[in-house]
Order: sequence, then C-alpha cells, then structure tokens
Amino acid sequence: MSTRISRQDLAARIAADIPEGSIVNLGIGAPTLVADAIPAEAEIILHTENGMLGMGGAPAADQVDPDLINAGKQAVTARAGAAYFHHADSFAMMRGGHLDVCVLGAFQVAENGDLANWSTGAEGAIPAIGGAMDLAIGAKDVYVMTDLLTRDGASKLVARCTSPLTGVGCVSRVYTDHAVFDVTPDGFRVREAFGDNTVASLAELTGLDLGGE
Repeated sequence: MSTRISRQDLAARIAADIPEGSIVNLGIGAPTLVADAIPAEAEIILHTENGMLGMGGAPAADQVDPDLINAGKQAVTARAGAAYFHHADSFAMMRGGHLDVCVLGAFQVAENGDLANWSTGAEGAIPAIGGAMDLAIGAKDVYVMTDLLTRDGASKLVARCTSPLTGVGCVSRVYTDHAVFDVTPDGFRVREAFGDNTVASLAELTGLDLGGE
C-alpha cells in the first residue's frame, strides 16, 4: 500500500473538512487545488486577496476570462453572487478577522503552530511574503497543505522553525501527503494517517514526539 496520496486527493480531503458557511482564502500554489474539490452545492465562499468574494474553480480552456484571476494570476471562475472590490478592502477583510479558514503552503511548521512559508532564509533566496502574514494572523483557522518531506528528505514538521517566520502560533492543522496533523498544546498529533503510515512511522520520519504508544 502506498504511503502517500496525491495533491488532488489531499485537496479533496481539505475541502471535506471546511465547514458549511465558511469564508475561505486559498494560498498560492497547491492550496488553489482545493477550489476545484469543493462541491458546487456547498455553501463555502472563496475569497481571493486581489479583490473577489465568491471565487469558483478553474475554468474550461475555452471559458477563460482574462479579468478573472486569483492572487497567483491563475484563471478562475465566479460563482453566482460573486462580488468585486478594491485590493485595500480585501486586505481589510483579511486583517479584520473576517475569514473563517485559510489554506497556505509551508516550508516549515513548528509543533507550537509557528509558520514559515515565505522564504527559506538561504542566501540568494527570493522573498515572496505577499499576503501570507495577513492571512496567517487574520484567519480564524489556518490549515497548511504541504508535502511532509522536502526533496532532501527532511521533515517540514519541526520542533522549531529555522526559516524566517510568517506567523507565530497560528497554524491549527497540517495536511500532508502522508497524514493529517493537528497542532495541540502538546505538539503535533496524528488526526489521520494515509496508506500504511502509522504514528510510529510518522514519528520516525519527522523526529518528533507525536503522542503514540
């Protein structure tokens, strides 16, 4: 049995956890896949920081409207009742605590919920903070969508972040290709393991105490 699930399956797993009635922002990169996994009948309203509330998923190739894009400049659709507004108003929504959930990528997440997702801190790295700081602190729940391991095999779940922080103690849950982890006062705890992963095997991969027997 595989130890990993695809990004599309992970996006569907995240979409299933978003409560009905939520206003949600999806970060640039893999989190945008969540938009396509939200059922059309779901009462979930997507916000994009460049000024749209009621964003839909990606359009068909022959239905692209160049005026409808998300913060990552990807073509999107508008759901019935969508609204458009100034960039400053969009950030006021983010900073004012009006978002129920945001889904962000990450370089590292610490077991106390600290998030590092805008720079690795490496020499020559190009910073890309965007609206991530506003989202991380402004949203009521911060979900992270990421691979568990880097290309070099290092865990992105860590005891303490070594990359520059985006937000302090802001992450509530981490969705990875190996498992879903909750951030608790006692550190990471496995909410759901995929495939043949176990709490013990995940603790070995991350080097962290995950609370297993």
